[in-house]
Amino acid sequence: MNKPFSQASENNKEAIRQILAPYVKVGGILLEIGSGTGQHGDHITQDQPALIWQTSDQAPYLDGIELWVTDANRDNFKAPLELEISTAKWNNEKVDFIYSANTAHIMSWAEVEAFFEFIPSALKASGYFFLYGPFNYQGQFTSESNARFNHWLKEQAPHRAIRDFEALNQLANEQGLELIADNAMPANNRLLVWQISPK
Repeated sequence: MNKPFSQASENNKEAIRQILAPYVKVGGILLEIGSGTGQHGDHITQDQPALIWQTSDQAPYLDGIELWVTDANRDNFKAPLELEISTAKWNNEKVDFIYSANTAHIMSWAEVEAFFEFIPSALKASGYFFLYGPFNYQGQFTSESNARFNHWLKEQAPHRAIRDFEALNQLANEQGLELIADNAMPANNRLLVWQISPK
């Protein structure tokens, strides 16, 4: 098996690293949901030795992520856990950060709801949740390229779509998460940062 590669991940990994750095430099455990190829974890753990990056994804992606982890041979870049968000239960130690990139528009809306319901079970009080991707605002696309991308997503599977920021933020609020930052990113993407309210 060849090590998988995503050009999109290659293009956006440094911009994402810069936004995450002030939050994760203190160290701790980060759970990545939907690691894909594993490129983001590989890039960011090189820069943040105090951060433990736990990869996870659905079963078909685990072997590819494992190749990135093995090649990196870095103690803070961890082999993937199998995680299916619609049925996920977290029985491990709660983590300091949850991170996910380019997943909300691939999931069905029911899976997005399950994703947000999962977060409090895995994230420590005062922990941060980072969500990267394209989002609509007030029901409107932010660019023509995002509109085209949404059309392509629908062609791939009818349940896929660029999600509305307001709907995501409502789900977050219902789970005790408060929006801390909404960062503009390259290629008409955003990086949203929520913090879970202390209990």
